[in-house]
Amino acid sequence: MRCFRCGADKDSVIDSRADGALIRRRRECNQCGYRFSTLERIEIVLPMVVKKDGRREAFSSEKVRKGLERACEKRPIGSETIGRLLECLEVQITERGGKEITTNEIGMNVLVLLRDVDQIAYVRFASVYGAFSTIDQFLDILSSLQETAQISNAVGEL
Repeated sequence: MRCFRCGADKDSVIDSRADGALIRRRRECNQCGYRFSTLERIEIVLPMVVKKDGRREAFSSEKVRKGLERACEKRPIGSETIGRLLECLEVQITERGGKEITTNEIGMNVLVLLRDVDQIAYVRFASVYGAFSTIDQFLDILSSLQETAQISNAVGEL
């Protein structure tokens, strides 16, 4: 980091504070003693998304957010909850590693996250993501949700 006053490239970090994805550092120039602050942003490199037709494009949080908002429309789910779901998804994707991820994997991760938040939003997202073509596919999702709820209730009673 170069000093803004004298241009020297040697400085010392006096204080460092992290606030989410930002790090604020208080610095002092070793040559002239000038103090200044810097903000550093943690850059998360997300993998390329492989579409169903084989095309590749950069991961777009905004596309996933729109899908989540559509699934959660008219449900008691706030935008902060959607934001947390999106953050969890991005963490899962980065921890998974790799340079590419399929839309199928992204969709499955979103479904797992939505299942615990709101069952109606889960079914809505699954119906669009799964591109249901028959009522039987829709009924399969509903029955798997019902089985999961029954298992959860049984475990809760123990």
